[in-house]
Amino acid sequence: MQDELPVVIDHVAVARLYGEPLFAMPQDLYIPPDALEVFLEAFEGPLDLLLYLIRKQNFNILDIPMAALTKQYLGYVEEIRNHNLELAAEYLLMAAMLIEIKSRMLLPPKPTADGQEGEDPRAELTRRLLAYEQTKLQAAQINELPQLGRDFLRTQVFIEQSLVPRWPEVHALDLREAWADLVRRARLVTNHKIAREALSVREYMSHLLRQLTQSQQNGRPFSPFESLFDPGKGVPVLVVTFVALLELSREALIEVTQAEAFAPIYVRLAYSTVHSAA
Repeated sequence: MQDELPVVIDHVAVARLYGEPLFAMPQDLYIPPDALEVFLEAFEGPLDLLLYLIRKQNFNILDIPMAALTKQYLGYVEEIRNHNLELAAEYLLMAAMLIEIKSRMLLPPKPTADGQEGEDPRAELTRRLLAYEQTKLQAAQINELPQLGRDFLRTQVFIEQSLVPRWPEVHALDLREAWADLVRRARLVTNHKIAREALSVREYMSHLLRQLTQSQQNGRPFSPFESLFDPGKGVPVLVVTFVALLELSREALIEVTQAEAFAPIYVRLAYSTVHSAA
């Protein structure tokens, strides 16, 4: 025996329930408490829920039917009151306010001091709802604007710019090791001469400056530390040359640098000396 066709046959089924066509949504759907709790958490507060109920039922916000609105509102809140007191607390406060407004509307309006009719008990709630709706609309408009991190990312390009390069500092231990190496090399080629030679620190300072200037002009601003010494002239000349180099460094006429720790040591003219020579 074939199943009987539904009475309404000129409409498209909105869903199927256990294989049977459903032509209209049932009005007595059961909403589990947990699902309702999620529903209420989707709102930002009691005013948001009230505004949703008013717009859903097409109520006039300037003439709110308090009986119908309060009944619907209490129906939602009552379902979660025993499951989440923290969530229901603020909603219960609004429920008390709705019941108070509903009760005041049952009483005759109290005239003001000048004999005029008193303010509608719904006026304050209406003002709050209108202000909240306006704020919500403005917040939605702001949320539609492009936001950093959500709609676009900021491009960051780091460019290191430095007018004067900064080289690692040469420590006294590095100079001592370099000096000890020069002395060891000088002793290997030292010729024993019995002679008295007057060595001038100022003279060797000028000699070092001329040597560095010539290297600068030849396109080699950095001179290796060892190239400034001549081990063949003996330890006394090395000592005077080393003292002259230290004196020039103290007077900021030269700079002693190295690229990194334990790297070869280089000497160059200071910037001030280069500009003065130019």
